[in-house]
Amino acid sequence: MKLTLILVFLFLGLQQKIPWNSPKEADNIQNPLKSDPVNIKAGNDLYTKYCLMCHGAKGKGDGPAGVSLVPHPGNLLSSRIAQSTDGSLYWKIKQGKAPMPAYVITDTQRWSLVNYIRELQKVNGISK
Repeated sequence: MKLTLILVFLFLGLQQKIPWNSPKEADNIQNPLKSDPVNIKAGNDLYTKYCLMCHGAKGKGDGPAGVSLVPHPGNLLSSRIAQSTDGSLYWKIKQGKAPMPAYVITDTQRWSLVNYIRELQKVNGISK
């Protein structure tokens, strides 16, 4: 029993350190949506519904449901995420990775979320 607990905590600790990389092909996926107020508002609405509880209001990965998750939700303002391509972000939203589910939403909604994430980064002085 004690060994099992040690192995579980070791696994969870290692899982926290494994980066989540999208396939190289995802980098070539182009965002078809303009980053305009309508699409950003749509992304904000979706973010509030699906993402805020874990990623937090500002996208720092500090939402009330996310603090206890392993691995912790990503900080959307981190340089690693800011430097990701739109295609990579789209792919991650589409695929999900435990504990983040792959929500059943449309492609347009996923792109709206990408645009909103970019807006969060821009508002916080983070750029590619």
